[in-house]
Amino acid sequence: MFEIGTSLWNVLDTLRSLQHFFPQVDVKYDPDSPTTPIILHLRPHLDLLFSGHHQRLHTISIKKLRDPNPPLTLTYKTSVLSSSEDALKRVGVSRMFGPTYPGDDLRYPGVSFSFEEESRGAAPKSPTIPDDRHQEVKRIIISQKNLDGEPRDALDEVKECPAMAGDLSRAVVKIHEGVTLQFYPSGSEPVHVILGSTTAQDLTVDLGPPLRVHYKEDDRMTIHSRSNQAEVDEDGDYFYNYQQHGIDFLVSGSTHTVKKVVIHSNVPGTPLFQRYKRCPWDIEGRPEDDEDESPPRKRFYERVEEIHHFLAPGEAPPSMILNRTDDEDGLRLPSSTTRLFGYDGIILEATESGQVVSVMLF
Repeated sequence: MFEIGTSLWNVLDTLRSLQHFFPQVDVKYDPDSPTTPIILHLRPHLDLLFSGHHQRLHTISIKKLRDPNPPLTLTYKTSVLSSSEDALKRVGVSRMFGPTYPGDDLRYPGVSFSFEEESRGAAPKSPTIPDDRHQEVKRIIISQKNLDGEPRDALDEVKECPAMAGDLSRAVVKIHEGVTLQFYPSGSEPVHVILGSTTAQDLTVDLGPPLRVHYKEDDRMTIHSRSNQAEVDEDGDYFYNYQQHGIDFLVSGSTHTVKKVVIHSNVPGTPLFQRYKRCPWDIEGRPEDDEDESPPRKRFYERVEEIHHFLAPGEAPPSMILNRTDDEDGLRLPSSTTRLFGYDGIILEATESGQVVSVMLF
C-alpha cells in the first residue's frame, strides 16, 4: 500500500483508516526547518521517509525482518524472499537478483539489502567476511531507481512518477487576481481561479466536487472590519474544501463566485498539520516590464521575513496572534501559536519560527 511518490497526506490518511494494523505511528521531523524531511515509523518493521519540499514518499526501509510481532513475509514476483521462519541471506539475494554493484551492501536499481541493523555511522560496524554466503540481511531499502545503482540522496526530491498523477504540482498566487493551479503530469492544462469571477460550478467542473462543503459561521474577524456596518453580505457564504489539494475557496452566498482563497503548507507540529495536503505555492510579483517572462516569486518554504520584504519592503505589516488550540483542551503542540500578517490583498499565517502555515488571498 506504500508507493514511492505518494504524498504524506495520503499515506497518513490511509494509516488513520487502518489503526487495527498500525496502532501507533511516530512522526519525526525537525521543528526548526520548513523543508524538513519527515519520517513515519511504523513499529516494528517500517520507516517511511518523505521529501522535505513536496512531502512525497522517497524511501521505504524494512527492518527486523524476523520479528514475529507481527510476522512479516516478503515476496518478489512469485517467490518468497523472507519470513519469520526463513531468514534472507546473501546467497538468497544473489540467486534471486543476480550480479550486484560493488560495496558492502547488495545494491540493485531501486532496492538494496544491508547486513547492518541501522544505517552506516549509527553504530560501530562489526567485522564481517564479504564472501560470507550465509550473512543475514538485516534491512531492505526501497527507493526510486538509479540506473548506476547508487542510492538516492535522502534530501533529493522524488522525480515525477505515476503515483503523482492528478495531484497539484504548483499554485501560483497573483495578488488581487487569483491563483493558477498546475497539476501532474507535467504539461497538463492549468486551472485559473479568478477572484470575483470563478464560480462554484467552475470549481466543480475543473477540480471535481470538494471533499467538504461548509457554511461560514465564524464571524470573530468582523470586529476587525474597517466598516461600521456588520458584514451582512457574508450571510450564506460557504467554503469548498479541497483537502487533497491543500486549498479552500470561500464562495459568495449571493453571487456564488470565489471571494477568498486559502492555501495550506501542511507544516508539522502545527494545529493544521495533516488536515490538508501541502500545496506548493508561489507568490508572484509584478514583472519588470511587458517582456519579462519570469517575474520574481517567493515560495512556500521561504521564511516570513523574506516574503515580507518582497510584499512590502520597508514597511512593518500589522499582525495579530492566533492560537488554534484554544478550543482543544489538553492539546499541546510545538507550534500552536501563530501570527497573522496583513498586506494589501493577502494575509500570511506564520509560526514563531517564521514558517508560513497558510496564505489567504482576498
